[in-house]
Amino acid sequence: MAGYNWKWGILFQEPYLGWLISGALTTVVLALTSWTIAVVMGTIIGIGRTVPFAPFRRLATAYVEVFRNIPLLVQMFLWFFVLPEVLPREWGRYLKRGVAHPEFVSAMLCLGFYTASRVAEQVRSGIQSIPTGLSAAARSSGMTIVQTYRHILMPIGWRIIVPPMTSEFLGIFKNTSIALTIGVAEITARSRQIESYTFQGYEAFTAATILYLLVSMTLLLVTRGIEARTRIPGMIVRDQATNSR
Repeated sequence: MAGYNWKWGILFQEPYLGWLISGALTTVVLALTSWTIAVVMGTIIGIGRTVPFAPFRRLATAYVEVFRNIPLLVQMFLWFFVLPEVLPREWGRYLKRGVAHPEFVSAMLCLGFYTASRVAEQVRSGIQSIPTGLSAAARSSGMTIVQTYRHILMPIGWRIIVPPMTSEFLGIFKNTSIALTIGVAEITARSRQIESYTFQGYEAFTAATILYLLVSMTLLLVTRGIEARTRIPGMIVRDQATNSR
């Protein structure tokens, strides 16, 4: 390190500055689109884990166990390299050549489906932390199961799980770095590209670290504000040890 020739100015030269900005934008878009998939699917699966119909519960449980217990890197390879080969030929060809940016799409689906299994557990914990008397009162007043979930359990449950969902959101943002293994040009990939062109690896990865910190802190401030507005005094999520797996 003592003899290393630091060149911080190279990060502000083209095309390297443009690469970093492009990588940051790709990371943010990938995280947001994956998060949308995760929230929608995770909510449905989390509800499925708590409904009184055994087949739905078993199916939702199987999804959670499969996706949470396969390493994310392995899932990334499966989505990009294996899935197009096992699907019908036309579907596989479309995934590989028909869609724009197939690497991005594969990474988005992988991160979304994986994080959905974690979101599902948060949703399940939020629903199960609600006193059973509320559900019983809703049913006794004539509400159906769907109405009970829509008007009672989910509005309260989602407010309860906002704090742990903040961690999940930051987690999916950091997990975008794994997408470089299939060719997605996110922040880490762009930093490696700068290193290969300039041999200034310390500067490139320091810039990546700073970008990750800036985006993470910005997201953290936003989510902290949401937490403060949605907090229900006296309500906590149970089974936090299970959710942190």
